[in-house]
Parts: sequence; structure tokens; C-alpha cells
Amino acid sequence: MSDSEPDEELLSLLRQSLGINGDQNHIQADTKVLKDAEYVYDNSIDVALDTQGTKAAAATIWSLMQEKQYSLKMWSEHTLHPKDKDAETVNFIFLMDLLNFCFWSENPDPTQCFSVEYHGQIFTGYWSLIAAIHRALEESIPITTPSFWIDETRCTNGLINHVFRSETPELIPLIQQRIDCIREAGRILDADFSGSVVTLIHEANHSAASLVNLLTTHFPCFNDIATFDSKTVRFQKRTQILVADLWACFDGQSFGSFHDIDAITMFADYRIPQMLHSLGCLRYSPPLEAQIRSLREIESGCSWEVQLRGCSIWCVELIRREIKRQNPKAEVNAILIDFFLYDTMKQRVNEGLETIPHHRTRSIWY
Repeated sequence: MSDSEPDEELLSLLRQSLGINGDQNHIQADTKVLKDAEYVYDNSIDVALDTQGTKAAAATIWSLMQEKQYSLKMWSEHTLHPKDKDAETVNFIFLMDLLNFCFWSENPDPTQCFSVEYHGQIFTGYWSLIAAIHRALEESIPITTPSFWIDETRCTNGLINHVFRSETPELIPLIQQRIDCIREAGRILDADFSGSVVTLIHEANHSAASLVNLLTTHFPCFNDIATFDSKTVRFQKRTQILVADLWACFDGQSFGSFHDIDAITMFADYRIPQMLHSLGCLRYSPPLEAQIRSLREIESGCSWEVQLRGCSIWCVELIRREIKRQNPKAEVNAILIDFFLYDTMKQRVNEGLETIPHHRTRSIWY
């Protein structure tokens, strides 16, 4: 082999590590999220898992999922989630999860929090983001088009602020960081993927883990990692939920077809830990619990926050394993459990049934 010829063996190893080798008999891609979550759990001192509580929660969750006939189709039944099965929907979901972070407000009056009016309804939280995207498209603003994001003469900061305008004086949290994410993603899609989210997805060869790895390798704004005990740990919340949303929207077909979808873990945010604590699965040290109950902010990347996220991922994995142990034929993975817990927690919040607040962290990661 001459110096100018590529080392095919090395290239093959690199493709395998990213999961972009078309031969699925080769080593599968690994996001390393679950492994890192187990490490965090094994070394946590402020967050612990209650074994009996986790087993009981698994039985309760599966029973409720059966009772409600909870399935992947529930995703599309949400009014605001996109219904079409085309490339435009892929772009919609990409933007949706690019900006899917940090919706909580410090204002104790929910009527004064950031909210979006759409078709006569007021939406808050995550749904305010989706409503704002729909509203912009109906106003003929091509906000889901990646090439538009890098055209700063048309897609000005002022226009992006207009897209995410609120019905209240409170702005959407971290608006400048959201603008930065949009610009960065547009530039990288243009440079590395011919400006196309579909091209990015095709490069993953129907591998969920490969798509996560491609996103975190190419897009710094998606690379959700932290340091814990001098070790880098991966959470990758928004990359994983992007894969899950594609899978759910397209019913596991077309752009949502992934042969290793079960490689995706729970999405480490602030709602699922809240639900897991309410179910008796997670226990907190007194200082951490006092911090959460007093609504004091927890810094992004600090030990408390990393323990909350890592232990939640591992807890959902143990719940999944327990459901499968009790019901060997159950078709359930971490994605469905996460979706179910999130929907259930939001319902409890709306009904005023919270037993503990969610932890408060300002971050682009969730």
C-alpha cells in the first residue's frame, strides 16, 4: 500500500465505531449511555435506587400501560405532533429536538409563564415549542428548513424571536442559546450533509446508536456529556429523543426504521426523575432533597445533577428488565417507558398531584 492509498482496515474500524458500516454482521454501534449511567449509579452518594420500590413500580407501570393500551401510536395522537410521513416532517422533528430543552419558569404564577397561543389554545412547556413551530410555518416562515437557518439576511435573530414570541411578558428561556443551536446546526448540515437532515439519517444505515453517534460527533450542541469522578459520562438526551421521535412518528418505518432501537435509553431530563421519586424508585440525600424542595437551582454538570440523570437512566433500565422478567412476552423498551412516565407526570402536574418538585437546572441539554 502506498502512502497515498487509504488504509481500508482503519477506515472499516472507524465506520464500525460510528455504526456506519452497511454490513450489520459487524460490531454494532454503542452510544455508551447505559454503561455510563450504570457507572454513575454505582458511584452515587446523593441519589439511591430503592430495589423494592423499583420492582413495585415496574408492576404498576406495566399494569397501567396495559390498562391504557399504551403503545407507540400514542405519540401521534398528541394533537401537536406532526402527522405527515415525509421529509418535511423529518425537518420538523429535527428542529423540535434541537430546541427541546429548558422550559421551566421561575414565576410561581403559571398564567405569567412563557406560553404560545395557537388556534385559540394556550400552550406551555414543551408543547409551546411545537405550537410555535406550527404557527411559524402557517405564517409562511420556513423555520424548519436548514438552509434558512444560515441565511441571516432572511432568518434574522429578530425573526427567530418573533417565531418564539410569548403571550406573556416572559420570553422563552435561553433564547440566545436556541438561536446559537439553530445557526450551528444549519452550518454543520450544510458543510457535512449537503444541507439535509435526510442525508444525515441515511448515513446511519437504520441504526439508532449510529445516528446518536453521528449527531454527537458532528454537532457540539447535541453532545450531552458531563464529568463525574474524573470520568466523562454520556447522557445524550436530545440525540436519543430525536431518534425516538423519528421511530414513533414513522411507526418504525421509513425514516423511523432502526434495527437497534432498543439501544436507546430513557431521556435524562427533569420530569422523569421527579416521577421516579414519586413512585418510590429514587431516594435523595437530605441536602439534595432540601435543594429540590426549596426550588433552588442545581448547576448544570455538578455532581448532584449528574447523579440525578445517571441514576434515572439506570432506574428505567431496571424497570424495563423487571417488566420483561415478570412478562417475558412484553414488547416494551426504555423509550415507551419514558414516554409513558412523561405523559403521566404531566397529567399529575396538571391535576396538582406533585409530591415533589422537579429539580431546576438551566441547560441546553434538557
